[in-house]
Amino acid sequence: MFTVIDIETTGLSKNYHKITEIAAARVKNGKIVDSFQSLVNPEVKIPSFITKLTGIDNEMVEDSPKISRVLPSFKDFLGQDIFVAHNATFDFGFLEHNLNVHHDHQLLNDRLCTRKLANRIFPSLPRKRLQDLCLHLDVKNTQAHRAMGDVLATVKVFNHMTDILNSKGISEIKDVLKFERSSCRDCRL
Repeated sequence: MFTVIDIETTGLSKNYHKITEIAAARVKNGKIVDSFQSLVNPEVKIPSFITKLTGIDNEMVEDSPKISRVLPSFKDFLGQDIFVAHNATFDFGFLEHNLNVHHDHQLLNDRLCTRKLANRIFPSLPRKRLQDLCLHLDVKNTQAHRAMGDVLATVKVFNHMTDILNSKGISEIKDVLKFERSSCRDCRL
């Protein structure tokens, strides 16, 4: 089973910045079967440029739970599923860092990055941002830069990618993970 995840943060550094929103969707056979979503009180002022990008402001999160309260529910939701995200290193890194700091836990899930898959599946596409893939695959993202909006768009992009991989005989989870981790030179479809 796959769980597609996205977070919104106050900046780019997992060591200095804070999570403001987490969303996740469990995907089975290409369909969303369950979801998780929470705003998070980052306990710091959200920079104005982040509010302009995400629409998340200080007032929206002031009564939201702190990350230490959200993480146990999120970790239970994720379970043993494969962690899927666009630029998975970012989301995985932030979540694992916070789990370690607040609960002395690690994320042991396999992870799959749709950006890395895009490098292998669409090598001629000049940019591989989520918005570029959405445009290329005719996927509508009605709430870009909000966690659940990006999760829903990533699910659709990921489904397109798995359809392409399945048509090339890459359908087992272990084979998809191997393909994603292979050198771009070795992964021609």
